[in-house]
Amino acid sequence: MTPDASANDTAGRGREIVQRGLYYDELDIGARYLHRPGRTATEADNVLFSSITMNTQALHLDAAFSESQPFGQRLMNSMWTLATMVGASVSQMTQGTLVAQLGLTDVSFPAPLFHGDTLYTETEVLDKRLSASRPGQGIVTLRHTGRNQRGEVVALATRTALMWCGPHTPEEAS
Repeated sequence: MTPDASANDTAGRGREIVQRGLYYDELDIGARYLHRPGRTATEADNVLFSSITMNTQALHLDAAFSESQPFGQRLMNSMWTLATMVGASVSQMTQGTLVAQLGLTDVSFPAPLFHGDTLYTETEVLDKRLSASRPGQGIVTLRHTGRNQRGEVVALATRTALMWCGPHTPEEAS
């Protein structure tokens, strides 16, 4: 082993690395992030989410009623789908780097999600600009896409987020 290789082997020992999302500066327009693992939707998820949000829609809670409806079975609560889709992006995109979520637009559910389906999420960076009124922060527009295990799009949402710009010196990163 060369002296350089030996030095490189120990270079990272003792360092602490905190998992975080990406800073405004690290986001590139057009980049697409695949968030894994996926999340398999369960009956318990549907009943609990629908109950705690006071959504008594029979299409989520009543199996006998739902069998007589066009999809023939209970549908996952679309707000669970939206929340889970956005949540799946947090550790990779915004954990510790988000100042605030500014809004959600263009939310749609082009196909149903059922118990037992697995939701896979991806996020594309659509646009970004520095904030005119908040130095050190930028506004990022993201498009979240949720697909089931067959690749069918089950949810879409455009999200606007206020993000921190990254530290630019080692002292600022501390």
